[in-house]
Amino acid sequence: MALVFAGVCSHAPGITGRADRADPTARDRFYAAMGRMRKAIEASRPDALVVIAAEHFANFFMNNMPAICVGMGEHYEGPIEDEKWLGIGHHRIPGNKPLSRELIQEVMNDIDLAYAEEWKFDHGIMVPLHFLTPRYDLPVIPVNINCQGPPLIPLKRAYEFGRSLRRACDARPERIAVIGTGGISHWPATPDSGRINEPWDRAFLEKLLHHQRDALLAYRDQDVWREGGQGGFEIRTFIAIAGATEGCTGELWCYVPIPAFAVGCTVAVMRLH
Repeated sequence: MALVFAGVCSHAPGITGRADRADPTARDRFYAAMGRMRKAIEASRPDALVVIAAEHFANFFMNNMPAICVGMGEHYEGPIEDEKWLGIGHHRIPGNKPLSRELIQEVMNDIDLAYAEEWKFDHGIMVPLHFLTPRYDLPVIPVNINCQGPPLIPLKRAYEFGRSLRRACDARPERIAVIGTGGISHWPATPDSGRINEPWDRAFLEKLLHHQRDALLAYRDQDVWREGGQGGFEIRTFIAIAGATEGCTGELWCYVPIPAFAVGCTVAVMRLH
């Protein structure tokens, strides 16, 4: 069939775990945009949802840190974090092992991948699923791009992964949706937690949504660290979506900085050709 939906959104744990501490107007605006994205995904009638996320030392550690890993499990479980802390109960999420295997095999023609048949979802995937698939009945194919421990994958490789994933999706009979989820600027687990660089975020989103490929790939890690924090390295998940939607522009449905959530809360969709 083809890729039938593509978008990006934020995934910080405070989004669900500290809902009562946020400004209600800002929080509800963001929640409404996530609800709008859920309806758009449902309207695209996907057979599976690929979630390109950044893992947080829940499954992958410095003794074995793949640059890109794709899940190939029959099912997954999450959250790996404390349920009360995250505000999300434990769920068993269906996978689609045959489809995962076919996508992995196809992408491997272009990009070297790791794969995992066992995966405990952390907030990077569970927070989006909480809003986008609240019944946890849509098969999910997780993707982790290492945004945690240097050396980090070059941005151009994240983009090329997205391009290869798009070709793999378009070669399949299934209807496939994909989201990228990450920051943008944030300083998690540091004294600067809660800081948000709104001008930097908006400049990045402008490049993403107008598909300014060269400008997206020109970001340097040292500049991202300074302007967007260590959490800013998660732009790789958004850039993978840019690769998967090459030539397409997008629409920003929500950007609102919420310090209680420690991130500028983002929801955007790409207009697929």
